[in-house]
Amino acid sequence: MIGRYGAIATLTLFVAVVRPAAVAADPDAREIVQRSDSTMRGSSSYAEMTMRIVRPDWSREMSLKAWSLGDEHSLILVTAPARDKGTVTLKRDTEVWSYVPGIERVIKIPPSMMLQSWLGSDFTNDDLVKESSIVEDYEHALAGDSVLDGHRCYRVIMLPHEDAAVVWGKVVLFITKEHFLQVRTELFDEDSVLTKILTGDRLKSMGGRMVPSRMTMQPVDKPEQRTVLEYSELDFNVALEESYFSLQNMKRVR
Repeated sequence: MIGRYGAIATLTLFVAVVRPAAVAADPDAREIVQRSDSTMRGSSSYAEMTMRIVRPDWSREMSLKAWSLGDEHSLILVTAPARDKGTVTLKRDTEVWSYVPGIERVIKIPPSMMLQSWLGSDFTNDDLVKESSIVEDYEHALAGDSVLDGHRCYRVIMLPHEDAAVVWGKVVLFITKEHFLQVRTELFDEDSVLTKILTGDRLKSMGGRMVPSRMTMQPVDKPEQRTVLEYSELDFNVALEESYFSLQNMKRVR
């Protein structure tokens, strides 16, 4: 989930971990978001995925591998096509670096570039960082129930605290009651205009857990374009150390 709330799983952005919970009554809005946030993060993870960028006159696909450790470390490697192969994005805490093999340089992404497109997609560098906490940086309010693709969902409206350093003026989450998965995220700007919609669908068991195997980011004002992330492999609680997420490893990872 995104922006200073972010999407997906780095793609830590984009890895969902489910810990089913049995409760006698519906939790309050903050607890729902907290449960959802915790279920969307593993202690560590490994993923293989395809990212398809769709534009009015063209589309292209990239193959990716991603490693994550908690919500503070992630590393994403482009494995195809050939012209992008070896490109690496590294996140440590709230900082992001990019390695471009063509020029053999590691570049730190400055704050002024955090809202720029990541790898030409509809996701931004800031979506990867997820600098804000959707639990701590927002006020939460339940706004009734919804049914999306047959899934009964909580609808939670989140408004940022005045001192929160966040991008969005409002975020609306649709969280499944059964597994606490975020299947739709509506992102509004400071003028309360709906700007982007992130959807998670094709829920299925991967790595022994129920996850949304496809994530789609859709700019509202550009209905002809979108970015789709689809997982082909997900593993959880893999053996990783913080040292794996180093500037040196950006040049070595395969």
